[in-house]
Amino acid sequence: MKTLNEKYFPMYLYAKEFREGAERAGVRPLVIALERGEGEAEHYTTGIYDEGHEDENFRYVERIVKFMLWAYGGYRFSLWGADDGLLARLRECYSASGARRFDVDFMEQVYLRRLEFVSVDRAEDLPPVGIRAERSSPVASGKRIGFDAGGSDRKVTACVDGKVVYEKETIWYPKLQSDPEYHRQGIEDSIDRALEALGGEVEAIGVSTAGIVVDGEIRVASLFRKVPQEIYREKVFPIYKNLAAKYGCPVKVANDGDVAALAGAFGLGKGKVLGIAMGTSLAGGYVDGDMRIRGYLNELAFAPVDADPDAAADEWSGDLGVGGNYHSQDAVIRLAPEAGITLTPDASPAEKLKEVQKLAEEGDERALAIFSRLGDYAAYTLMWFRNFYDFDTAIFLGRVASGKGGDVLINRAKELLADLGADIAVELPDEMSRRLGQSYTATQL
Repeated sequence: MKTLNEKYFPMYLYAKEFREGAERAGVRPLVIALERGEGEAEHYTTGIYDEGHEDENFRYVERIVKFMLWAYGGYRFSLWGADDGLLARLRECYSASGARRFDVDFMEQVYLRRLEFVSVDRAEDLPPVGIRAERSSPVASGKRIGFDAGGSDRKVTACVDGKVVYEKETIWYPKLQSDPEYHRQGIEDSIDRALEALGGEVEAIGVSTAGIVVDGEIRVASLFRKVPQEIYREKVFPIYKNLAAKYGCPVKVANDGDVAALAGAFGLGKGKVLGIAMGTSLAGGYVDGDMRIRGYLNELAFAPVDADPDAAADEWSGDLGVGGNYHSQDAVIRLAPEAGITLTPDASPAEKLKEVQKLAEEGDERALAIFSRLGDYAAYTLMWFRNFYDFDTAIFLGRVASGKGGDVLINRAKELLADLGADIAVELPDEMSRRLGQSYTATQL
């Protein structure tokens, strides 16, 4: 069978070719800093063409800016080494009327500030790299409660010195409710039950939640999609922070992708773990070498992974070649016709994925070719991600990575990574954290 999606041009290879070309022609150093909070910033150091090649420089830098924005999150880019022309093009692109207006509007909703670009004359004038994160421990002492807020159920765990004394999973429908009282009452109901199991005393509460968390506040989340915008900031932002006053103890809140990565890190007994969840879309989580959740955005569905100028467009942001189109059920569905597989037209995306997975289980070469190509995507994307995340292990989660098709995907990714000379370990969660659920891990935040 011919190679599927032959025009695929991994960002890893595109960036490598760009840097090699700049080195040959004459390179100018460039450092990009992104601030996302007081004392919180990340740097990316690279090089661009010193003279000429303005279009090439812009395209390369814009893709890095885009990745940093969705990987780390933030509201101000500071650049050292960029000329006025490059800076002007970035400002126009990331403006209310520019090509990345979706990104600009989204980040303003998250960080409550308009995205801006500034230049500095000296590298030492860049905001220093910094995070505000504490180390998590796999053995948490005292009486603790962990709460996990999912889209279809909520789960709570109560622990004493790391030993589970109570667990409860409850079905709920947060995405359908416009009154945030429904959400608040559900959260507190779960915690009250766990508190009762602890004899009415709790020393710390950890929360794992779907959505974007900034300073302990839930800024954007599908769980609250029906809540009117006019009350969202007042009622939803502090919904977890308010627990500290009600229960009289510290409360730590983290995105569920980060908590999944933390569970994997605990299972491995080490950090530097990147979690990749492939389901309806692409989600991510990251734990650094000091076992810290760093507060990154990790919205990798919008991160660029394919440099092909004719790559598929994301239906939400409008951008081309972003992660959600390559590491999700949509990637499987998009490749199916090219592989010669006709899917049921009126089936849901999840049902179409199951159709291809069933064929893979039966050994259908067309279906297996799809998952093998997804393995190529995964390997090259991990190589690209490593420019922004310091990780040694990638954990693959989600239904796309399940079954025989998932096995083909993982094995192909491992094979290609070895060919590329990478020392990245690829793991599945069952191998390291069979008993670590999201709510249990939240007790250890």
